[in-house]
Amino acid sequence: MTSSSSRGLEFYFQFALVIVGVVGVAANALVVYAMIASNQHKKQLLIFNQNIFDLCSSLFLVVIFTLKLCSIYLTGALGYWLCMILLSENLYWATINGADINLMSITIERYLKVVHHKSTWSKKLLRRWVKISAAAFAWISGIVYNMVLVFLTSDVVDGVCYGYTFWSSRSAALVHGVWNFVSFYVLVLFIFVFCYGHILVVIRRQARVMAGHSEPGPSTAQSQSHQIQSSVIKTMITVSAFFVIAWTPSFVIYIIHHIIPNNRMYMRAYYVPMFMGFLYISVNPFIYATRFDPVKQVLVGLMPWKNSSQPPDDTSGTRTTRRIVHSHLSIPVVLALLEE
Repeated sequence: MTSSSSRGLEFYFQFALVIVGVVGVAANALVVYAMIASNQHKKQLLIFNQNIFDLCSSLFLVVIFTLKLCSIYLTGALGYWLCMILLSENLYWATINGADINLMSITIERYLKVVHHKSTWSKKLLRRWVKISAAAFAWISGIVYNMVLVFLTSDVVDGVCYGYTFWSSRSAALVHGVWNFVSFYVLVLFIFVFCYGHILVVIRRQARVMAGHSEPGPSTAQSQSHQIQSSVIKTMITVSAFFVIAWTPSFVIYIIHHIIPNNRMYMRAYYVPMFMGFLYISVNPFIYATRFDPVKQVLVGLMPWKNSSQPPDDTSGTRTTRRIVHSHLSIPVVLALLEE
């Protein structure tokens, strides 16, 4: 990737990325605040960590592409470090890669809680210190991997920052491209399909058990279980499809660039998938806010026109329904899957 003085289509895409980044910062900051205010940052540690990743990614997007729009001529030590840390998009991709690792941890956590919630080994893996370790690993591995990669393959030439460009050989570039594609795309999709598929099977099995123990005729609890099934299915489709649609072009272009190293061709095709990927990050908080009740309640409370018209207290029937569903299914946490 290069920082260019071109003011054509590339300029408008860079400007659009700054706008998307600003929206992402605002949206993710609101969700982070809502999670802290509702005390969900302790209960849903990995999901909160994912929001922090998305917030940092959006912030770095704004900073990096604002600098690129300025077309700074890089000289001396300051220019070199600007290239290595910011203009090469180092910190941005470090948070993106860390977010992918954290996303896999979230999916596995959901899988263990739903599919193996009675297993002793599963309970050990779901201890708080394990979750903290997983969150820390996502940050450390994402930053270390990208820092090493950038410092080995980037440099400043004639005042311009060239990131991920100078490989020791074409074979090294190709091997890394394949490894990156498998680690941050294929593996994520495999974990999605495997874990969410098993979660759906468990939900359907438990719904059939509820239906077998319910009395003839329409049942509120049975209706609620169908709603949960529908929510899980929508979650799987949304998460998987949105991830594939948003990130497939970026990964395809990235691996093609390693096979056919043509910087000019790569830059022409770079910004559209980049824009799609960041729409994914910016839209995530809105999806999460509409599906996760504790966060949604805090965000609704921030709206001044909602404060004057509070809904009436919940009826006993609704409370009873929630107790039945939560005690029988033991998986209300499935509804938090839509965060990613």
